[in-house]
Amino acid sequence: MLEERSTIHFEPAPDAVAPAPAEARGLSREDVRLLVASPEGLVHGRFRDLPDHLRAGDLVVVNDSATIPGEVDAESATRGPVVLHLATPLDDGTWVSEVRTPGDAARAILDAEPGDRFDAGPVTVTLVEPYPRTGSSPTGRGNRLWRAQVDGPLESHLDRHGRPIAYGYLSRRHPLSAYQTVFATRPGSAEMPSAGRPFTHGLVTRLVSKGVAIAPITLHTGVSSQEAGEAPQPERFAVPAATARLVNAVRAGGGRVVAVGTTVTRALESAVAEDGTVVARRGWTDRVVTPADPPRVVAGLVTGWHDPMASHLLLVEAVAGRELAQRAYEAAVAQEYLWHEFGDAALLLP
Repeated sequence: MLEERSTIHFEPAPDAVAPAPAEARGLSREDVRLLVASPEGLVHGRFRDLPDHLRAGDLVVVNDSATIPGEVDAESATRGPVVLHLATPLDDGTWVSEVRTPGDAARAILDAEPGDRFDAGPVTVTLVEPYPRTGSSPTGRGNRLWRAQVDGPLESHLDRHGRPIAYGYLSRRHPLSAYQTVFATRPGSAEMPSAGRPFTHGLVTRLVSKGVAIAPITLHTGVSSQEAGEAPQPERFAVPAATARLVNAVRAGGGRVVAVGTTVTRALESAVAEDGTVVARRGWTDRVVTPADPPRVVAGLVTGWHDPMASHLLLVEAVAGRELAQRAYEAAVAQEYLWHEFGDAALLLP
């Protein structure tokens, strides 16, 4: 259970969800809308305008994790058809898994029990215990996430029959390629690190030509926190030595470290040493960036728009400050920006 709650308040319209990727709506990825929020005010534009709002000497840090096809249909002897989300392999060989309603996976099934077994072709998934072992459900209504034993050729089955994890708000299914960013080189994310999706190779070239550096980290995402009060789950990450050195050099030279997404922020802030420098680090992180435990190196954030009460809002508020974040979200609602993984973007520069 996450005790701290964001103080940002807003109410997006019911139809504010992007129903499909930009390409399926007749746009380039970099043509999605961009709201730039800084102490100087709010600017509305397109994501292709990003270089205009950054300076030579700034550093943009991106996530090079690639999305895996972690959603698969399954059958239960007692429940019939279900959709399984196989999110994260744990060190003991089990998987963080979620059981959802069949078809569009619109709702989590919250009354599953230890020992429940699901068959996905040659693969058998057996629920072991709630994940994480908190002693009580953060939803108050049963358990959403489980540690599950997986038996059978899971990797080959997902390669052949799996699909990207998706939810009921999309107009139709989209291929795995729609869930990859231009930086995606290391498979492992259950859900796309979507803040990086609007980048194109051309936009990256324009940033570098302006003198803005780009460096990678890796953070493999779990399933998103869809219930109020659920903290982000531990996630596997790596901050390479070259990125750590570049972050430290940019900060020493007066440049800004701009994280592309909550995933990058979490990874970088998990690699800060006691003296405030970033060091090479890898493993699992349970770091939760909040106003009470704010970032130490991230000075700007490229992000999508998060739902009310989502835990990611705490990170947004921690980076941007409450007042700037509140103004940005109010403007996004008023100007009918689009939410979720295929939606519009923000650049927050406090």
